[in-house]
Amino acid sequence: MTEAAVPAPVTKVLDAAGTWLPGSMAQVERRLARAAAEPGGPIAEDATATLAAGGKRLRPLLVLLCAGPAAADSAVSAATAVELVHMATLVHDDVLDHAPLRRGRPTVLATSGRPRATATGDLLFSRAFAELAGDGDRVRVNLLTKASVALARGELAQRRDAFDLGVTEESYLERCRLKTAALFECACTIGDGRPTLASFGRRVGLAFQLLDDVLDVAGPPERTGKARGTDLLDGTVTLPLIRARDVDPTLDDLDLRALDAAGADAVCERIVATGAAEEVRAIARGHVEAAKAELDAVDFDPERRRLLDLVADGVVERYA
Repeated sequence: MTEAAVPAPVTKVLDAAGTWLPGSMAQVERRLARAAAEPGGPIAEDATATLAAGGKRLRPLLVLLCAGPAAADSAVSAATAVELVHMATLVHDDVLDHAPLRRGRPTVLATSGRPRATATGDLLFSRAFAELAGDGDRVRVNLLTKASVALARGELAQRRDAFDLGVTEESYLERCRLKTAALFECACTIGDGRPTLASFGRRVGLAFQLLDDVLDVAGPPERTGKARGTDLLDGTVTLPLIRARDVDPTLDDLDLRALDAAGADAVCERIVATGAAEEVRAIARGHVEAAKAELDAVDFDPERRRLLDLVADGVVERYA
């Protein structure tokens, strides 16, 4: 794993860690490459391209940190499986959203078409469970299965709520819990099954999604790899817009289906002007602080506690 592949706040974790964490992350990267390439042929090429696009690798970091250095190979396998599921969902999301770019690069959908992109996501899902099957650990398989079901339910909820300006904050947060926080929770519990770590992962995942939604309206596009207002163009109503409507009722008159790129950018400016983006950013920070407080009840060695704090902080410090 190269530091260029992740935002600066996240690289602090690897910089601050002892040799065990960078070494384990390097093993994860090798396993990811092998899992993507193993079937061969065009779909493997697309899976390898998805991997090469990079990513923050927050989820495998959480697996390894929660499992600790003594977990060795089983933690590397679990970390690989969690990241493969995450990669699969990104490919499938791009198909559903007709997304041309991901992390500033053309998506598999854009380069290879819908059928191959769908098959690539399916391949990555299957390779994820193959990673765990080799260990014969039914508990970990069940945890990843539960998270995958939550991801599917979250995606369905997002499709149900598309273009609906009446989406409530409660419905939005439940969607975030399913679509994002569930896999963060899995990353922590698949590494260490303590309930406190499940709560830590859930809060960090929720903060991650909240900050993602802030970045969609506030940018900067040159860092995020996508244009402002991408969610608006997809019809996805997020918390910055929900909160902004309370301040600027004229936003209730938006026709999301009629927006083009310029119109979406203009709506983003209106959302930012209400202060809603900074309000949601503060909510995300609050979840991170609450997540870190959860760790007070866990008997971690000082290094692992410090590194988990850094991961949590990195979630809301992206592109700050």
